[in-house]
Amino acid sequence: MWYVVVHVVSGVACLDNIMYVVCAMSSTIQLYNMDTYSPLDVVIKVDGFIGLCPLDIVVCRHDRQLYVADWCNNCIWRVSVDDKSYVKWLSMAQSLTDILPGFTVTSLSLMSRRLIVTSSLLPPSLRQYDTTDTQLLCVVSLPGYMKELHHGVETTHSTFIVAHKGTVQDKEQYAVSELFRLCCLVKYCVISQQIIGNTVGKACCMFTPQYNKIRIP
Repeated sequence: MWYVVVHVVSGVACLDNIMYVVCAMSSTIQLYNMDTYSPLDVVIKVDGFIGLCPLDIVVCRHDRQLYVADWCNNCIWRVSVDDKSYVKWLSMAQSLTDILPGFTVTSLSLMSRRLIVTSSLLPPSLRQYDTTDTQLLCVVSLPGYMKELHHGVETTHSTFIVAHKGTVQDKEQYAVSELFRLCCLVKYCVISQQIIGNTVGKACCMFTPQYNKIRIP
């Protein structure tokens, strides 16, 4: 089944059989019924959104809050799915200027009550926050060859999976890597593309470094 959305979709989250959608050039969060595939009459309007701001959205089942990445305001909004109230939950300009100038939130993921924030700007960065109090829990160190960071998620065994551009072999390669917090590579998968006639063939090769058994607390 498919949904018709007028704007360019930049993020989707689901809770209680409702799909929450943020779109570029839109200040509203659209709601859809996942059984009937139809939009609900209610929408959530966040007045702080301007221009091409909303880039991603995730939902926490524990606190029933949506977290929305806002590019233009360089912040994360928290929106209640119950009363539709919202607040500017975390401002990157205020919290990170003294640590890493240029950090801009571009994508989000969630593991339990821990929010993973990805910044694709140079230098790329991955950070973990506590959703209960906005505390910065850790900064994931990235290898120097990762020049573009597209998305990151936390695993159930306390490692991080990142989609990125740049590997030890080739700075133009795209890959998915598993990392410990302190820049220790567990394994990575190279994603390559090859043009065959009028079709694009994709190849995926998994590599496991010799030091993949070293665990850093």
